[in-house]
Amino acid sequence: LIVADMLSTGATIEAAVGVLRAADAETPMSVAVTHALLVGRAREVIRRVPLHRVIATDTVAIEPPGLPQLEIVSVASLVATAIRRNHSATHLLHEALRQVLGDHVAQKGSLVAPDRLRFDFSHPKPMTPEEIERVEDMANEYVLQNSPVTTRLMALDDARASGARALFGEKYGDEVRVVSMGASGGNAMGWSVELCGGTHVMRTGDIGLIAVVSESAVGAGVRRLEALTGDTARHHLQNEARG
Repeated sequence: LIVADMLSTGATIEAAVGVLRAADAETPMSVAVTHALLVGRAREVIRRVPLHRVIATDTVAIEPPGLPQLEIVSVASLVATAIRRNHSATHLLHEALRQVLGDHVAQKGSLVAPDRLRFDFSHPKPMTPEEIERVEDMANEYVLQNSPVTTRLMALDDARASGARALFGEKYGDEVRVVSMGASGGNAMGWSVELCGGTHVMRTGDIGLIAVVSESAVGAGVRRLEALTGDTARHHLQNEARG
């Protein structure tokens, strides 16, 4: 829940407390509060609501009485961490898809957002439920392995010779970043080895959990997996279990 300076825009303390309590009844929460809110009437809200932590959108110091356990976390830091988690998960899913469906699987597009990931790949027909389960299980096997995620700068020709996977049609410079993860596989550098310029987790265990939530068609010969990671995946599975 993000409370964007709701008090300074005229909302009453009671209204703010109601919003926060309603959210807290569902799940342990984080509340993002603007600097203006914190220096305004936020202290009274914080004293009256059992918050688990407060996320500050600006660098602020706050020590409300009676809440020594309050944790101040940067929103930007949380977003960046979630994006790294989802980005690394796409690499594991890509390799798992190739292992389960065949070497014809190639990335055709992706979306890495803080709350979800999307991966488009070449495949001529819908995946079966058994195939989706195998892909998810395989990717999570390497999450549980908690192996280091390694980034190397290599000459393009050397990277290709090493077996690192590249995006078809992508233009690369003479020097490229090679990201590898997973402690087993046919490639000595890792189980998943790709050319990639993005940011990643430090270890595969930082992903926490991967939950595939849908598989669908994008166009002729192109399929799409959508998945969640970390706490988002855990909450999704909890909600499914509750029915």
